[in-house]
Amino acid sequence: MLDASYYEKADEIIAQYSCEERSLIPIIQGIQEEYRYLPPELLTYVAGKLGISEAKAYSVASFYENFSFEAKGKYVIKVCDGTACHVRKSVPILESLYKELGLGKKKHTTDDQLFTVETVSCLGACGLAPAVMVNDEVHPKMTPEKMSELIGKLRGEEQV
Repeated sequence: MLDASYYEKADEIIAQYSCEERSLIPIIQGIQEEYRYLPPELLTYVAGKLGISEAKAYSVASFYENFSFEAKGKYVIKVCDGTACHVRKSVPILESLYKELGLGKKKHTTDDQLFTVETVSCLGACGLAPAVMVNDEVHPKMTPEKMSELIGKLRGEEQV
């Protein structure tokens, strides 16, 4: 159950748009940007505010891959496994991340909510393969060793 502040923030985001069905996507994008995921309770709340069915809201949100109903870590690490990255050894990077962070194909986010690891089919950075994106920053020509250093750096920033 979400506390009242989540609904207050949702109301602020909704107020930026018209209360019409066509505003659903920008509203839920704003909510996801705020919380790094789309809390299902807020999707239901938004549907009610816009006068659309919960099923309609869920069908839209689940259609687009960018929306996530699971909480994500502060650092979302996207490992590209497109053709160029795969050929240039992106799989060992992913495997080393899983091992270092205690994650796997079924568990994507660390218990401390610091890291989420995802695979994507393309980052659009084929010339930089193998590429990894951390939040909105692309890291080119990645290796398992460089990835481990980056994880250490990000953890270090949390200690400050």
